Amino acid sequence: MRHLVLSGFMATGKTTLAPRVAARLGLPFIDVDAKIASAAGRTIAEIWSSEGEAAFRELEAKVASDWLRRPEPHVLAFGGGAVTTRGLRRLAHERACVVTLETPPEAILARLGDVSSRPALMGTDPLGRIAQLLQDRASAYAESHAQVKTDDLSFDGAVDAIVQAHRRDAVLVPLGTRSYTVDVVRGEPARLRQAIERLSPTRLVAVMDAVVERACGARFEAATLPLRAPVDRVALPAGEVHKTLASIEVIWSAAIGAGADRGSALLGFGGGVVGDLTGFAASTLFRGVRFVQSPTTLLAMVDAAIGGKTGFDLPAGKNLIGTISQPSAVVCDVAHLETLSSRERNAGLAEVVKIALLADAGLFERLVAEAEKIARGDLDSLLPIVRRAVELKARYVADDEHDHGIRTLLNLGHTVAHALEAHGGYSRVLHGEAVSMGMVVELAAAERLGLIDGAARAALEPLLERLGLPTRVSPSVLAGAWSYTAQDKKRAGGAIDWPLASKPGQARIVRVAADRLRDAILG
Repeated sequence: MRHLVLSGFMATGKTTLAPRVAARLGLPFIDVDAKIASAAGRTIAEIWSSEGEAAFRELEAKVASDWLRRPEPHVLAFGGGAVTTRGLRRLAHERACVVTLETPPEAILARLGDVSSRPALMGTDPLGRIAQLLQDRASAYAESHAQVKTDDLSFDGAVDAIVQAHRRDAVLVPLGTRSYTVDVVRGEPARLRQAIERLSPTRLVAVMDAVVERACGARFEAATLPLRAPVDRVALPAGEVHKTLASIEVIWSAAIGAGADRGSALLGFGGGVVGDLTGFAASTLFRGVRFVQSPTTLLAMVDAAIGGKTGFDLPAGKNLIGTISQPSAVVCDVAHLETLSSRERNAGLAEVVKIALLADAGLFERLVAEAEKIARGDLDSLLPIVRRAVELKARYVADDEHDHGIRTLLNLGHTVAHALEAHGGYSRVLHGEAVSMGMVVELAAAERLGLIDGAARAALEPLLERLGLPTRVSPSVLAGAWSYTAQDKKRAGGAIDWPLASKPGQARIVRVAADRLRDAILG
């Protein structure tokens, strides 16, 4: 169980609701403002008046962070502006379920009455000041696991909504007003239904491929038949070879033909190909409609469905046309993995290994310790691993949404992988298999260039093999595939921004001349 943070503007009900919520959850309640005042020996107004807002925010962040770092969970009521401090907000995202309470400005002012003790509202127009602060803080408040409108609910109703948000235990992708959550569950079709219902779409257009429709159709119906909105299906041919503009046109035409409008939503129900196509279609249909991702493959759950990368392939290369368009929600139900072949499931493990190698030595060690169970598809082992991979991917997306900086690290092994896929006509190897081989080839090349020692490859290669993934590619295939790297999206002029890992949990980006990289890879 994680901490629960109640955030939101003053007078939205944080300190009133928090003790009842804490009692319901059986957790201690902490009023952060009260702790600040106690530590300083002065009221909040006195601290603000004598030292200014910046000094107060620094003290507020220190006190709140100390509580968030405690291992035992608490219910914390934050001050109205606490989450405007980015470091504190990010720590809260990682350590707690953050629920933002919302109330209209007029109701806030009515609840406050005398604002003389509220330094942030001093002036002749407190209502205007409230409206301005709400606008200024909108992005920070939106970065939360749930929003509860306390003016629309009874006291008990608000408590229920907050408790449900905490028990849901979703992963947050914090992107300001484009923030969304990822549910990682096992055998809970209701989670997908709830994610769609939160959007209140006028119509749902669900995109899947023929294989998924056969394997997961019953689960799809369990999630969508109870929906109030009409639901239409679009079934595409399966496989990367169909990740084309022609498939996008099928989705557009089906949605328009079904009577979709700008209030409609698309649902990508399938693997990475379906998710990428659905996202691109949604980002361009009527100049943008909302969409939800429900990944059914391991690779899509831990990578493709999260982060907003959409698009399709061209004969010249993979994912050369696309957009960055964030979904409204993602629901990863690992029960879908039971429908996959061992080859398809294990291919997805390559992306889990990749992100562990880049960012989390602890996750890498867990993969090593449980490799055989994971390779067998043991869902008890896979559920927490999928969740951790999602959390790590969310961090990269939050720090670099448009893939111009640190998110480039997630392309470890992909220079070679995408070339292998294109060279094979997108039908000879699965994406995860190509990534597995690509990571080994690229790390070996980095060793030849003296950029890293052999520690990363020595740890990586045996793990990939235990997970049933390929690690060898013939020199002739590499040579044949190399021409496709000319379209590598990491290329900048004659150089490539190349992600490397020196050992589990340590990674960096190195700019290397394309010719030098070619010589090192082709050996």
